[in-house]
Amino acid sequence: MKLPSHFYKPLAIGAPEPIRELPVRPERMIHFFPPHNEKMRSKVPDMIKQVDVLLGNLEDAIPIDAKEAARAGFIEVAKDTDFGDTALWTRVNCLNSPWVLDDVTEVVSTIGHKLDVMMVPKVEGPWDIHYFDQLLAQLEARNDKIKKPILIHAILETAQGVKNVADIAAASPRMQGMSLGPADLAASRGMKTTRVGGGHPFYGVLQDPVETGERMLFQQDLWHYTVAKMVDACMSNGIRAFYGPFGDFKDDAACEAQFRNAFLQGCMGAWSLHPGQIEIAKRVFSPDVNEVLFAKRILESMPDGSGAVMIDGKMQDDATWKQAKVIVDLAKLVAKKDKELAAQYGL
Repeated sequence: MKLPSHFYKPLAIGAPEPIRELPVRPERMIHFFPPHNEKMRSKVPDMIKQVDVLLGNLEDAIPIDAKEAARAGFIEVAKDTDFGDTALWTRVNCLNSPWVLDDVTEVVSTIGHKLDVMMVPKVEGPWDIHYFDQLLAQLEARNDKIKKPILIHAILETAQGVKNVADIAAASPRMQGMSLGPADLAASRGMKTTRVGGGHPFYGVLQDPVETGERMLFQQDLWHYTVAKMVDACMSNGIRAFYGPFGDFKDDAACEAQFRNAFLQGCMGAWSLHPGQIEIAKRVFSPDVNEVLFAKRILESMPDGSGAVMIDGKMQDDATWKQAKVIVDLAKLVAKKDKELAAQYGL
């Protein structure tokens, strides 16, 4: 356990000072691409214009014989591309794999100054974050181009990880957030489903007996408990929660329903594994137009954020001013990427 007095101290001489507040930026979708695929690498400039976060995937879905090619491809893309205001992430291989050490050392040593976040799979407890935190600090200290710490995003993919979720969220000032990894988590728990995210037709509540007709089964959300637990852990520690993958690329309606459930529970965004899911995530996770317009009224009525005013019969004070500023700041960032929403927001 880190003592509070040491929590914000760099873990290596010469490493950047840990951040105390996450940057405000849109993260509606974390869009994955396979860097070993030359055709997909060539599409990166167009992807950047469409997404909030672009992630070069080095782990699952990358064949074993393509692990080194994926790492080299990601480094090549990062070197050759101007990402503008689109965040650049990578998902490294899991900590017990033979590839992860090379993933981290080579990526940080070559393009660490362009990287915003490293996503760490199958995090089981704060000890995993402490190890990764120390390693990143040591590598950052050796790369004088790196001026800000690379943040850590943990994936909840094991029963033990979910059990320790609160400790994981509080493990380091590098923590950016967490994502639900439903497929590996289902296997770890012994759940009887082969679906990647979403519901299951057999998981539901049966209607009470009726005299005539067939009793209806109302499908329930397999992931409600885990998402809620993850959101509580993240939000209570000032970091962000995300829904992970939705594997059925043909069922847009179910994908949108799952993303919206996660949004309503407090998630900031979700993974997009297929181009069609980008627009779904934009639609679900963008700030609501009416909320933005009302937040703007609060800021206009309280320019310096002090005092109290009445708007539409509701009292607004410095606390609601802070809430309004978060919404408007996020809307401004979204507006830079989405001209249609910019017009609706009046920005």
